[in-house]
Amino acid sequence: MTGLTWTRGYSLAELERAQALFGLTFPPDLIDLLRDRRPVDGPDWNDENTIRSLLAWPFEGLLFGVEENGLWWLEWGGRPDRAEERAEVLRGVVGRAPRLIPIFRHRCLPATPSEAGNPVFSVYQSDVIHYGADLDDYIDREENGWADRPWPETVREIDFWSELVRRNEDRPVQI
Repeated sequence: MTGLTWTRGYSLAELERAQALFGLTFPPDLIDLLRDRRPVDGPDWNDENTIRSLLAWPFEGLLFGVEENGLWWLEWGGRPDRAEERAEVLRGVVGRAPRLIPIFRHRCLPATPSEAGNPVFSVYQSDVIHYGADLDDYIDREENGWADRPWPETVREIDFWSELVRRNEDRPVQI
């Protein structure tokens, strides 16, 4: 169990500035959390360089999967021969997907739909899994353990990211 250590939250002005600067709309449950408190080791929304790097993390990790692990979905068309062309196709795919907002380490919350209840994803290269059915569920599991209660039967569907979770679940286990 990792657990979370908390510090004071952000002001509304700080959150509005961050959303404008990074072109994001935080879902209301994230705004409520970040106004109340924020993880000590979580992203600092006042640190532009770090946030830009964290926002690029999902694309960069998937690109690693494309180049090093043969990740390529048939829906993306034929796999281009040149790395630059593969990156451009992937940039379009990720650009059409809901943006992921970093919340703690490589845990992310989709920006859309802009309503409470989006699942939390763990995104590490192309290894994408659910880490919480929603923000409250994620925090509870992070603080109290992952096995303290069963996963809900349904989790909100998020374009692209939920499909990536499903495809990861279908992969054979490598030992």
